[in-house]
Amino acid sequence: MSSFSDFGLLPTILDALAREGYDTPTPIQSQAIPHVLAGRDLCGIAQTGTGKTAAFALPILQRLSQQPARAARGTCRVLVLGPTRELASQIAQSFKSYGGRLPLSTAVVFGGVPLGAQQRQLAHGVDILVATPGRLLDLIDRRALSLSGVQILVLDEADRMLDLGFIHALKRIVKMLPRQRQTLLFSATMPRTIAALSEDYLNDPVKVVVTPPATTVERVDQAVTFVPSERKRELLATLLHGQNFERVLVFTRTKHGADKVVRHLSQAGIDSAAIHGNKSQPQRERALAGFRAGHTRVLVATDIASRGIDVEGVSHVVNFELPNVPEDYVHRIGRTARAGAAGSAISLCSDEERPYLRDIEKLTRVPIPVVAAPAAMRLAANPPARRAPEHPAPQPRRGAPQQARGGRQGRGTERPKHASNGNRHHDMAVAADPRPAFLRRPPQGNSRPNPRGNQQGKSTFQPVRP
Repeated sequence: MSSFSDFGLLPTILDALAREGYDTPTPIQSQAIPHVLAGRDLCGIAQTGTGKTAAFALPILQRLSQQPARAARGTCRVLVLGPTRELASQIAQSFKSYGGRLPLSTAVVFGGVPLGAQQRQLAHGVDILVATPGRLLDLIDRRALSLSGVQILVLDEADRMLDLGFIHALKRIVKMLPRQRQTLLFSATMPRTIAALSEDYLNDPVKVVVTPPATTVERVDQAVTFVPSERKRELLATLLHGQNFERVLVFTRTKHGADKVVRHLSQAGIDSAAIHGNKSQPQRERALAGFRAGHTRVLVATDIASRGIDVEGVSHVVNFELPNVPEDYVHRIGRTARAGAAGSAISLCSDEERPYLRDIEKLTRVPIPVVAAPAAMRLAANPPARRAPEHPAPQPRRGAPQQARGGRQGRGTERPKHASNGNRHHDMAVAADPRPAFLRRPPQGNSRPNPRGNQQGKSTFQPVRP
């Protein structure tokens, strides 16, 4: 199909697409929309950023418009499940953009916000419900929603839902759905778990594979730089001071790591914000809105939040830490070079992360070019260890005269020690031990009298945590 009008879509939908600037359907849309319009179950595999949302939203809006029946109270006609809050919000916004002038209602529910408002929203019934699995089950347990009227089920980013452990929630949800329904499954990768899910939930599905599973976006210019872990934040700040880094997404493996990166960038004079699971929903929405509007140039995110970040004009993706799941790398760099644009992805790799890099290259079947760090950052990841002296310094003989306290100490001499400090027996043992100093066992217990009355002789020294 060379035009959206070739699908026979309603003029209202075509006008909405024209307002959004969409003229020509993408490959996944060209192959999937006809089957969805025909009512077939479908399993669609395509790269991130290729228009999968419109591939199911447009035909669903068309089919619902041709069936004027309204949803009953506390029910929905279409259920779309996504793994994250950001992705759920993005999908719901797409439905509203494409069908804003159609007499159809759309609602989105996810965690992090009060349940009361969502319950009231579902009380009169909705045509299209976009939800995360956890919050959906919360509403069902409160008897605020029934799935008995669902006609179409959509599982978007199904591979990520399984990665996040939603398989048990999905099984429970599917048992509540009518057996006679249309099921659509979309994913960026095709692991064995997705193939098994397709066999269990889809009835004689059409399989649409636009690109080989787990391939990276061709327009993304990829590179990797080897740098010690302790110098990554410094290198990141150096990179972000470059003029070409206009709108940057930085990915970390942990929520704590994301906050540390934001603090370091703030100290370097770089405005940034973090988005991860520990942030409240208003905080996540403000951070994403500021990044989308261009007020915040750098957004630091974890993999859990990455699937819902659909922002145009992302110039660079920086993998501050390589993901330990190679499929996540595909989704990370898919945040740039969206909708046919170009983009760059730079990975900062330490020696400990080299196995992750090998797994990524094995999965994508593409070697990532290695680029050198800036001259100031070219440091060895493993500096050479200090060599022990071949001939240890001679030890002072018992009874040898010691130099005066204020004078210069000669080789192999020690300052005089008083017997009252508790080290007299230790000094005698040191003098009698012929082994080099670095092989001797350190003294046991506390070397000074315990001012707090510790009867067991244990040290009361507490190291300062870094």
